Amino acid sequence: MSEAEVYEKVVGVITPFAKNADALAAISRDTNILDDLEVNSARLVDIMLEFEDAFDIEVEDEAADNIATVGDAVQLIVQKTS
Repeated sequence: MSEAEVYEKVVGVITPFAKNADALAAISRDTNILDDLEVNSARLVDIMLEFEDAFDIEVEDEAADNIATVGDAVQLIVQKTS
């Protein structure tokens, strides 16, 4: 799976959890999941579980703690799937 495909899938996973429609419309790799998209920390756990299912990976707690932006998520998933 290419990095662009991972990015599209990551955005698809995050979309239902995002509360800020304007930030979602302008989403990029630099978009902060908690601050910009207004995803609360409990929902971030749900997003991590969705990533695990969607990409058939395991995201350790320490790795999950380091995901702040959409780009962070893409980078982690690309590393785990390659």
